[in-house]
Amino acid sequence: MRTNLVITFMSVAAFVVGCKPAAEKSMTDTSIQAAADKVATKSRDAEQATKELTQAKKEYAYAQKTEFVSEKQTQLAEIDRDLLILSNKVEAASEATKADAKPKLQALRDQSSKLNRQLDEAKVATETTWENVKAGSSKAYDELKEGFQHSRQWVSDKIAP
Repeated sequence: MRTNLVITFMSVAAFVVGCKPAAEKSMTDTSIQAAADKVATKSRDAEQATKELTQAKKEYAYAQKTEFVSEKQTQLAEIDRDLLILSNKVEAASEATKADAKPKLQALRDQSSKLNRQLDEAKVATETTWENVKAGSSKAYDELKEGFQHSRQWVSDKIAP
């Protein structure tokens, strides 16, 4: 009888212990799934927020188009004015200096024309083309500015101030 009682007790204990992990497992699976759902929702929310921020940045940059074009046109006008002064200095120099300087000055005039065309394109750029047009205009301006500085230095070295 005692043996039956011990066997019954062991059976009940095994049953209780055996059932408990399954219940805990089910609860854990539910908790894990709930946490995964929260993470997925937060990820979708973050992705949507990132898309909205990116779009807002594009819209803001596009809204600044007129200001950008105006600023670059002012800078181009200053370089063109300085280019005219530089050309006048070259014209007053020796024939050898003039001959050497003319291709350099023509290259600067070509770069200036290129920038002017790109600024015309920037004026009519759409929101989708704006970033590319802006980058091209900025690059053209930087190249012109650098070329002008090199030419000005070259002329300074060739012609006494």
